[in-house]
Amino acid sequence: MSQDNKNKNDLRLPVVEGLEPEEIIRAGVEVSRGIVSMACSFSVEDVVVVDMLRKVAPEVRVFALDTGRLNEETYQVAESVRVRYDLDIDWYFPERQAVESLERDKGLFSFRESLENRHECCRIRKVEPLERALKGLGGWVVGLRREQSVTRANLQALEVDQAHGGIIKISPLVNWTEKDVWAYAEKHALPINRLHRMGYPSIGCAPCTRAIEPGEDLRAGRWWWENPEHKECGLHK
Repeated sequence: MSQDNKNKNDLRLPVVEGLEPEEIIRAGVEVSRGIVSMACSFSVEDVVVVDMLRKVAPEVRVFALDTGRLNEETYQVAESVRVRYDLDIDWYFPERQAVESLERDKGLFSFRESLENRHECCRIRKVEPLERALKGLGGWVVGLRREQSVTRANLQALEVDQAHGGIIKISPLVNWTEKDVWAYAEKHALPINRLHRMGYPSIGCAPCTRAIEPGEDLRAGRWWWENPEHKECGLHK
């Protein structure tokens, strides 16, 4: 183990349970050893976090993953966020050769044929670009909430992300409900992906996202052909 990784693994995280999101952000940025950036998918949660960051930690950069399969509405809200906050967004794309090989060998919808194929597509389009985006960082900020799914029930506001080299993962909205998120967004008149108001509480790639029915889980519209415990793309381990 390198000395750098050893030092990261020795980090003692402050107790932030019960603190407001802005306080969690400040604590996370302070304990991170190095540059901190935010992974933004331009969901309502992520736009809320961007708004908070610009107020309490404007030094935190914002990056986004363009998988090549995003909805037009996602690009529209991304542009609105860029203009509103005069924000330089660091965009990351999949490796060209990997995408070309995948589509040449398996077609355009191989991800619906098996869980293995879906993980392969997510790895190429999301996981590998994320690894490049996180390289050299001391911490990253996300808009995850425990309420969103069974796979996020044990999420912590601050944690050492061993899967990404021991950097600090900051989840300021961990305890917020969907109602809390929307109350903040509406109070501050934030740019919102219009798909949210069309029954899409969770928005990913266009072919892998649908609107949900009343009473369905918040992430029921993501990879709806799979079991709930499988509904992650590999970005959050």
